[in-house]
Amino acid sequence: MAAGELQCIKYLLFVFNFIFWLAGTGVLAVGLWLRFDERTKGLFIGEDSPSVFLTGVFILIVAGAVMMVVGFLGCCGAIRESACMLGLFFMFLLIIFAAEVAAGIWGLSNQEKIVTDLQQFYEQTFKTYKDTKQEALRESLRAIQYGLECCGTTGLFFDGAAETCPKKEGLEILVTKNCPDAIKEIFTSRLHVIGGVGIGIGVVMIFGMIFSMLLCCAIRRTQDII
Repeated sequence: MAAGELQCIKYLLFVFNFIFWLAGTGVLAVGLWLRFDERTKGLFIGEDSPSVFLTGVFILIVAGAVMMVVGFLGCCGAIRESACMLGLFFMFLLIIFAAEVAAGIWGLSNQEKIVTDLQQFYEQTFKTYKDTKQEALRESLRAIQYGLECCGTTGLFFDGAAETCPKKEGLEILVTKNCPDAIKEIFTSRLHVIGGVGIGIGVVMIFGMIFSMLLCCAIRRTQDII
């Protein structure tokens, strides 16, 4: 491999890993914010805490930390031309890629169960909020309902938690889409978008692994010559 090509792969790999590291930092920051923010940390206390939400937050924290470590290894390995670091980077990226494929297959085969669990989580959160009026639950309902443009379990604006629903005008004030149906719709109508994003991330990871192996082999050949 020519020196110019080696340098090109080196800096491409560095840029790729720097973006990967930034993405990991963002994911970790979101996870930590959801865990320790005053409006949501109450969800982690008590026996009736929503397991789906808690699991999702902890997955975000772990995934963000792993992405930061992998991005750091890739950046340092590329800049320092360290075959050891690049080998570790390749191994971690391969594990993440395999986990992504496994998660995608599991998600497709358990789509109905995931939708049902999310609907049950929302309905339980909605019921508990109507009974207790907890601030943490109100913020969770706001996030879900504003994101899905829905309101309550029946779609009626006066269903008992109107203050958490998106602001509507005209006849939409009285009747709008209910959130269990909105959750099902988002998974069925946008499954191809989720799949496309997953495939895109997988392709980027494959290129990252190819570049890391090319650079690692070139570095070892250079060391053998010396």
